[in-house]
Amino acid sequence: MVRINDRNKFVEKIGTNEVRKVKARRKKGQDIWFGLGMIGTIGWSIAVPTLIGVALGIWIDERWPGRISWTLTFLFAGLVLGCINAYYWVKKELEKIREEQKNE
Repeated sequence: MVRINDRNKFVEKIGTNEVRKVKARRKKGQDIWFGLGMIGTIGWSIAVPTLIGVALGIWIDERWPGRISWTLTFLFAGLVLGCINAYYWVKKELEKIREEQKNE
């Protein structure tokens, strides 16, 4: 014999799955654009600090030439800062997605 409590849990689980499916159908076209937007944002968050580092390095190399290539130094520093920036941005977006899933 099926208990009422077990039946209620089963009905609740089916309802939760149905709500999740309906939301997924609504967001079907949005996922592609969201993914492309995320790729673009990550690319720019790495490219901009790298280019700023290169420009700063070229400027310093022209003003004060020396043994050290400041262009390469700041290129590397900009790349590292850009990757750190992208990592934190992706981490924040993943936390937001997990929070939405948790609330469902």
